[in-house]
Amino acid sequence: MPGRTPPEHREPPAYQRIAAELRALILDGTLAPGQRVPSETALRDQHGVSKMTARNALLALREQGLLESRHGKGFFVRSFKPIRRNATKRLSRELWGGGRSMWSVDVENRPMVAVSEEPEEAPAPEAVAQALGVEPGTRVCRRSRVYLVEDVPVMSAVSFLPMEVVANSQILQVDTGPGGIYARLAELGHAPTRFREELRARMASPEESDLLGVGSGSPVIHVVRTAADETGRVVEVNEMVLDASRFIMEYDFTS
Repeated sequence: MPGRTPPEHREPPAYQRIAAELRALILDGTLAPGQRVPSETALRDQHGVSKMTARNALLALREQGLLESRHGKGFFVRSFKPIRRNATKRLSRELWGGGRSMWSVDVENRPMVAVSEEPEEAPAPEAVAQALGVEPGTRVCRRSRVYLVEDVPVMSAVSFLPMEVVANSQILQVDTGPGGIYARLAELGHAPTRFREELRARMASPEESDLLGVGSGSPVIHVVRTAADETGRVVEVNEMVLDASRFIMEYDFTS
């Protein structure tokens, strides 16, 4: 209609403009990790907006993982050091075969805790059943956990393993022992020798937001890993959801 501004030429909402300015200051280091950002009142006065608009800008940056709020103190640039996740190193047999956790590569000496549910027998979801080569609904071992680094939830993971492989093994215990699941699979004659990971960036579901303590719609990295033994049999499907603001994904290759 005449007189209407095309959508592509419209100015973004004021809170988005303020958030974009603050984001740029964070990314170029002007606002350093751990530094307090301007208050709602300061942003209101600086930009000539309402206090609610200023707050929405800060909340938007918190949902993006760039800010954290501290009760009674305001908003601060997140000081959490990103976790460098090197898939090629963390999956090496030398690591788990030597009784070490894959997380020892990722976090080094930083404190890490895995909050695990009791492993259970459960029907395999359709996609998992297809990967494992079984009928949908076949009973499998399901292991669910949330990982916290420096008391911050960074990743949730659910593993599915064939019951006929892991029945009566330590894999059905919360503590799988040195080297974790892969070391126990090796003892059962099904050492993983080939891995495949699929990564997808998307927004967190409400349930994932609660698990990871992030804002609704925050970006996450969804990783699905399959592990196969030397016969080609898939012995684990692992679905992981990573808080995208907490990780750097790193891969080493040779040509």
